Amino acid sequence: LLPVDYHHVVFTIPEQLAAIALQNPKVVYDILFRTSAQTLLTIAGDPKHLGADIGFFSILHTWGQNLLLHPHVHCVVTGGGLSACRSRFVHSKPRFFLHVRVLSKLFRELFLDQLLIAFESGELAFHGSLAELRFPRLFGRLLSQMARLKWVVYSKPPFGGPQQVLAYLGRYTHRIALSNDRILSLGDDGSVTFQYKDYRAADSQRSRSMTVTGEEFIRRFLLHTVP
Repeated sequence: LLPVDYHHVVFTIPEQLAAIALQNPKVVYDILFRTSAQTLLTIAGDPKHLGADIGFFSILHTWGQNLLLHPHVHCVVTGGGLSACRSRFVHSKPRFFLHVRVLSKLFRELFLDQLLIAFESGELAFHGSLAELRFPRLFGRLLSQMARLKWVVYSKPPFGGPQQVLAYLGRYTHRIALSNDRILSLGDDGSVTFQYKDYRAADSQRSRSMTVTGEEFIRRFLLHTVP
């Protein structure tokens, strides 16, 4: 860690694209990493915003607390970077990094452009309920719908300092989706009860429990097998 502020930035793709990611994980997750990185570098490097060459690292999460598919990338970003002349460090404003609406707009444009390129080059496959997307007209209609949505980019200084975010993200470098201590019980009928938090609820920090069949638990867990 450098002796500077760090910020926690999260790039999330709309849930309508999650099914495409499930059927094409390597292509879509590569695009997610590439376009989120390009967004950070471009906006931070723009003199109208920060005018600096920043540093960051990213890690992929594909899950929500309920184990359903929720692809997003967490980035730990320096609060500033080297000036264009490489002679000084340009600091971002205290407790502010970059405008999330600006980040969101460019991220959406870059991601959809790259997804279209992947489609036109034959890199994407569509099966089952997505089979109709193999037709250019229908795939183009989906991209147009996605272009009208507000994409979610979250940014704030790490609560408790950068060490806390590093510790949080570090736990996910060697495991995925669910830790053993969140599994509360196994039923005689093969069901699994696990603990989760509903971050969309008003009391989002309150722990809840969910019981699913063993088959559904395995299905949800395997959604997050990385390519």
